[in-house]
Amino acid sequence: MASKVTPYKDSNLNKKKQVTQMFDNISKEYDGLNRVISFGIDVKWRNKVVDIIAKANPKTILDIATGTGDLAISLAKTKAEKIIGLDISDGMLEVGRKKIDTKNLQDRISMVIGDSENLPFDDNSFDAITVAFGVRNFETLEKGLAEIYRVLKPKGVFVILETSVPTKTPYKQGYGFYTKYILPTIGKMFSKDQSAYSYLCESASVFPFGEALNNILRKIGFINVEDKPQTFGVATIYSASKD
Repeated sequence: MASKVTPYKDSNLNKKKQVTQMFDNISKEYDGLNRVISFGIDVKWRNKVVDIIAKANPKTILDIATGTGDLAISLAKTKAEKIIGLDISDGMLEVGRKKIDTKNLQDRISMVIGDSENLPFDDNSFDAITVAFGVRNFETLEKGLAEIYRVLKPKGVFVILETSVPTKTPYKQGYGFYTKYILPTIGKMFSKDQSAYSYLCESASVFPFGEALNNILRKIGFINVEDKPQTFGVATIYSASKD
């Protein structure tokens, strides 16, 4: 089980409602801050996810925790006929809808508000499913992954892009310093929600990664589970499929 970290320590709301509130609060600044915080490397990571998905030639793709739609828009490079971006934050989705309209992709990409742990889709609905920087925000990780397994078609591919913690010196120490001191400082300087980026750093530090997450995926029923650390291990791409 992933440790339960929430954005607002003094809130009586459950994690799901707190995460929704947090992303609504930071939706308009999220894209710009993300580029600054990751030095733009997150774009490269997303492109690698797109490459994995493209090899499966999916017709239908679900991008969960789509946020402002960056990955959903990148997935339009595949031959998929239908891409759905799902998120619990309507504020984030609204930013994404404007980006999709600007790129004239509204015929292929639709943005839907919904709960990752109670997906509004039938069993075996999608050829491919992606989650970029979202699984650590699930209130109950196993429940969310089980829902993903349910709506993924047999032989379908599932890809996660998530932060992880470097295990080798000196990257481990450098990552620790950056996430503990630099990221929260940047967030406080540029964000009206000062708790948000502290939460994003803390949740990343306690989330299971590597073989720990692989084992959870296998427990749910996924097969062909693999993890590929990115950029000294600060992020990891996981791929799996359904029998």
